[in-house]
Amino acid sequence: MSSDQKARLEWRDGVIPVSTQFDDPYFSLDNGLAETRHVFLDGNDLPARFRPGFHIAELGFGTGLNMLAAALCWAEAGCDAPLHFTSFEAFPMQADEVERALAAFPQARAIAGPFLAAWGAGQRAFDLGPLRVEVIIGDARETLPQWAGQADAWFLDGFSPAKNPELWAPDLMAEVARHTAPGGTLATYTAAGHVRRALSDAGLTVERRPGFGRKRHMTVGRRD
Repeated sequence: MSSDQKARLEWRDGVIPVSTQFDDPYFSLDNGLAETRHVFLDGNDLPARFRPGFHIAELGFGTGLNMLAAALCWAEAGCDAPLHFTSFEAFPMQADEVERALAAFPQARAIAGPFLAAWGAGQRAFDLGPLRVEVIIGDARETLPQWAGQADAWFLDGFSPAKNPELWAPDLMAEVARHTAPGGTLATYTAAGHVRRALSDAGLTVERRPGFGRKRHMTVGRRD
């Protein structure tokens, strides 16, 4: 992997990874796991919508925290059938960086061993208990259009639209909509007007909801 395909980080307070490429932290400065649950799980009405074979897709894998939160939610819901999780990531973190970041979240770190082992071995498709995980490396503007899957729920978790506008461009939001199953949903921490408009223009029903922590609003959407 070339250096320009790796995440470039600095550490805030020694525990919070911040992308120096995008000048943005990887998770909430308040409580990243609580934010994941509020935005991505509650925002997609999970676990209520879980069923065997449910498929989550994500823009922005980062530390894997959202994946681990989904795994915890799946287990807490008593599901043991496969859950599919596909994530698109342009600048993957190294395994030691991921491990350092997850130390802030003992509940997530407690189940992360198989993920960290696979990640450290260079595997980008692996199992984490009942989760069937695939992380597709590369620019999502190129990789998502080629993806054959459809998601029941999307986690849109790229860096801030102000810092990383390419991951929120109308063409890519249209691809998200195209790769959403009928009745499928999406959620994101951002309430940026141009993101909501792009999702609406792509045919999704979009609404603004209360955000997490210091963020007043977030966005959810549905394909009818």
